[in-house]
Amino acid sequence: MSQHSDSALVDDSHARRYSVLPAAQRHTPVVHEIEIKRSRFIGYLFRVEAEEDVREHVSALRKEHHLARHACSAFLLGPDRRVMRSNDDGEPAGTAGTPMLEAIAQRETVLVSAEGTGAEQLRDASDVLAVVVRYFGGVKLGAGGLVRAYSDAVSQTLDQVTWTVRQRMLWYRIPAPHAVAGRWENELRATGWHLGVTDYAGSSALLTLASVDDDMAAERLKADLAAISSGAGQVEPTHVEWTDL
Repeated sequence: MSQHSDSALVDDSHARRYSVLPAAQRHTPVVHEIEIKRSRFIGYLFRVEAEEDVREHVSALRKEHHLARHACSAFLLGPDRRVMRSNDDGEPAGTAGTPMLEAIAQRETVLVSAEGTGAEQLRDASDVLAVVVRYFGGVKLGAGGLVRAYSDAVSQTLDQVTWTVRQRMLWYRIPAPHAVAGRWENELRATGWHLGVTDYAGSSALLTLASVDDDMAAERLKADLAAISSGAGQVEPTHVEWTDL
């Protein structure tokens, strides 16, 4: 992360971006069902931001599927995936939650470079909850069969996902004389910068601008502003914010 003195800018994650489910999946899950030896395995994927979200979704699915034998779960949270949990919900230990968690953790997403010059495959999916509801079909699968079934249920549900990139952004404010604020704003936007709301209420206007949080972007912003303002403009970092691109 770029180094800044303001404590409001502190973000101790190592990742600059990671892959998440689209925002719609905060409330509407991706759902996919498979059947193995008459047992139904219904996979659900939600986007979650805290363990409280996990508890709410799992509780709701248990109520919805109150006749089901099991509702096993696994989730990962945060840019660095520091929180990983799983629950076998009555299945033999290690046969459900663990393979479900592994299926998410090992899922490769495709990250296209900002310049569009290439792509790389990453194992960076996070802020995701998987729940697999099982309706027992009367035939025991054995430990190995359960591991494959729960892993396949999550993997095939993940196959239905179109991933979204979540990017760590650094916000700046740029004081500008009222007479030139509009021109600076237009020229910065034309150069490719993402401008927020400009405040014209004070003695000088305050432009707001978001940039990818790295040193190269910070230096480019300073250079662009210097060229636009003939060296008069100054950028002041204000806060870090994670944003869906």
